[in-house]
Amino acid sequence: MHGVTYRGAAVAENSTHGIRADGPADIGRRVLRLRTAKGLTQRQLAEPAYTAAYISTLEAGRVRPSETALRHLADRLGTTVDELATGRPAHLATRLRMRLTDARRTLATGAAEDAAVRYAALRDEAAGAGLTAEQAAAHLGLGDCALETGELTEARDHYAAAEALLAGEPLPRRVPALRGRATAHLLAGELRYACYLLETALDELNASGLHDPDALLLLYTASIAPYMDMGAHARAAHAAELALALAPQVDDPALVAGMHRGVARTLIAEGRIKEADASLAKAQELYQQLHIRTELAHCHWMRGYVRAQNGDLEGAESELRTARDMLASKRAPLFTVQVEVELADVLRRRGKTAEAEGLLSPLLAPTAAESALGAERGAVHAGGAHRLLGLIAEERGLTETAEEHYCAALSLLERTGAAGDLADLCRLLGDLLRRTGRVEAALDAYRTGLGHRAAPGTTTLGPAPAAPPL
Repeated sequence: MHGVTYRGAAVAENSTHGIRADGPADIGRRVLRLRTAKGLTQRQLAEPAYTAAYISTLEAGRVRPSETALRHLADRLGTTVDELATGRPAHLATRLRMRLTDARRTLATGAAEDAAVRYAALRDEAAGAGLTAEQAAAHLGLGDCALETGELTEARDHYAAAEALLAGEPLPRRVPALRGRATAHLLAGELRYACYLLETALDELNASGLHDPDALLLLYTASIAPYMDMGAHARAAHAAELALALAPQVDDPALVAGMHRGVARTLIAEGRIKEADASLAKAQELYQQLHIRTELAHCHWMRGYVRAQNGDLEGAESELRTARDMLASKRAPLFTVQVEVELADVLRRRGKTAEAEGLLSPLLAPTAAESALGAERGAVHAGGAHRLLGLIAEERGLTETAEEHYCAALSLLERTGAAGDLADLCRLLGDLLRRTGRVEAALDAYRTGLGHRAAPGTTTLGPAPAAPPL
């Protein structure tokens, strides 16, 4: 359950400081054109602060006007400093930001493909106008769209482009793009690298004293999922604790909702089912108010997981079916098939084995559609699908088929470092091998599983990131 929750791409107004102005010749021609259109002489334009000779030199392109001079000229010529320095129409940045907000709303309530078309046009327009912040925001939106449609490589490229455009900005401005890149790596099964990206940013923020509650909350919330998948439950719980402490300082309801959804995972692991469900209810209420359908679907997804963990299989099936239908209607194929794996698990436990198998088999077929799972696309859930098909095969007495699925799952999960899933799988494979008389092979499988369960998280992660000065 790794949907994107942070919708606050930082797009700041361009101040008069640091404007990427054109060269003196371009500015001079612009001043000459605007002065002539207004019917002003060089002296009338210059006075009282400057001379006619200065205006003549400026219009000839032999001097670059200072910021003070630009303000004086813009005021006399009835334009803005930005337009005079760059040639951009007045209020272009404002209009682009309004359209970026519309594109974000389309992504939240409509389909990612439609939003991507809008973002691509905005990216090109912002690039042509030299509006770096708006161009970065469009790339961030394109990354979110690609993440939702499961195009993970494309998503990483867009997030990296946004980071590059904001390279000179303080780290908090770059955090949404960095978090998006980490999420794309997580969905591809690269859990360790996702943790590395998030922890490095947290260390830099906390060590530098850049106490930005929004950025910190975003990073701590994002780190919970890879920690949990890697078996680093203590570290996940600590991240959740810090996120909860930061929440009162954050005004963005989407960020707070994402925090509640992330914290629920740690509560489930601790057996605090009622608290997890209450946390998800808070997130769901916020997403409903914000009309963010993808995140609302993720809440149904996790509530289905909570009910399954608590033994309410009927309730779990209902929640997971709702999540699947919502994600399918949003054309979010990767998330849709991940929910189908968890739904298949519930169906098998309810005795609906044929339906479960019918959901799983197409997801792993060599000729499956691009929305299917694989080593580079939802690897943890791909391993889970093979595990479930192995269990179904065992229940039917198809030992060889079961072993093939378990080995395929093992190959997928070993690449991800998903400790808990690996340990459970090694137990299943070991039991199967032992029952078929291959005791040494069974012992090897058990030893592998014990290796993954020993000190969860400590063999794959470095020191925990520094805590913020709350």
